[in-house]
Amino acid sequence: MTAPGESPMSVPRPHPSMDALRLVGDELADQVVTTLFERGEVGRFNTLMRWFSQAGQELPDDLPEVAREYLDATSAPPSWIAWDEMEKARLFFIDNNVHISTALSFASMPACYVVPHIAKLLSATHSLDYPSRRMAETGQFTVYLMRPDAFEAGSRFIPAAQKVRLLHASIRYHLSREDRWDVAGLGVPICQEDMIGGQMMFSIQVLDALHRLGIHMSVDGANSYFYAWRVVGAMLGIDLDHMPADLDSARRFSDLYMSRHMGPSEEGARLTRQLIDLYEEVVPGTVLDPVVAALIRFLIGDTAADWLQVPRSVWDTAVKASPVLLGLLERLEDNSPLAAWVLDRFGGLTANLELSSLTRGRVMHYAIPEQLKIEYGVTSTPARTARWTPPPLSEEPAAG
Repeated sequence: MTAPGESPMSVPRPHPSMDALRLVGDELADQVVTTLFERGEVGRFNTLMRWFSQAGQELPDDLPEVAREYLDATSAPPSWIAWDEMEKARLFFIDNNVHISTALSFASMPACYVVPHIAKLLSATHSLDYPSRRMAETGQFTVYLMRPDAFEAGSRFIPAAQKVRLLHASIRYHLSREDRWDVAGLGVPICQEDMIGGQMMFSIQVLDALHRLGIHMSVDGANSYFYAWRVVGAMLGIDLDHMPADLDSARRFSDLYMSRHMGPSEEGARLTRQLIDLYEEVVPGTVLDPVVAALIRFLIGDTAADWLQVPRSVWDTAVKASPVLLGLLERLEDNSPLAAWVLDRFGGLTANLELSSLTRGRVMHYAIPEQLKIEYGVTSTPARTARWTPPPLSEEPAAG
């Protein structure tokens, strides 16, 4: 195994269109954050925004004008949104919520960590003493997105998306100005390429993990789930002209992005260890603790797992039987409406229990950090017919 920090892929493979995306951030959000810092209004903005958590809620009177204009401009989903697709995505989530939570925890997050510059950025912007924060924010954000009232007055999703977009802009502001980020070598922090890469990790790479687990998904359900994250991408400031339009182009972008950037790093290994420790605490007792690492290794593969120093155990072989067990449960669900109802309710309770464990029962507030860490510088569930299989690996990946 290559030693941490000695990745042969630390320099991205050149690709003109992808290289150009590394130089672009999010102009709208960046301008807002820069203005707030220049006017010394970040603290007041965060204080007022703590109480702004629902769509349609009246904005505080003392809100800085530049922030008010931003919140007005981003208060609705993109005009091209297809509500029937969003409803199908929601039903897909309900049917697979536990599996999706598993994929997010044990595949998507390690995929972030296996990209060295992303691991470095996460280490610089998230407290190492509170490793559950990243998972809590991601889980809560996904739950908000998949609620039936996600885009209606009173929902929490739109304010969360608005705040996350500003959070990303604040990270760009700090890292670019405090001489703690190699912009010439790594590009703009949380650039367009990385934002799209993140969108791929939470969409097609989640679907890949579900497929590896043996979960039966319809083509329609998989397409709708990806579509929902495309809407999210637009609301988080991704340029629609460069965002993959479908799962085939998403596969090409995802393969190219990972092949350009993935490799070992000290930060990635440390973040992975913290993720494993976190979920070992959630799993009752200690006998099943090795299952956490084994599941990560099963979902991301041995090469990436070795880069992240995921420990091996006798469970590495046993966990490969999980698709068989999940297949049995799915057949039971398909053949019995009562079983389907029970399993859906149990899935919802399990996902909520996991989220409440991560959040310590609190609502996660997204705020603009004033400084970074010093250390680093549809009416029913779609039938499982026309089963979805991942698009094939790209032989010569090209931007979608």
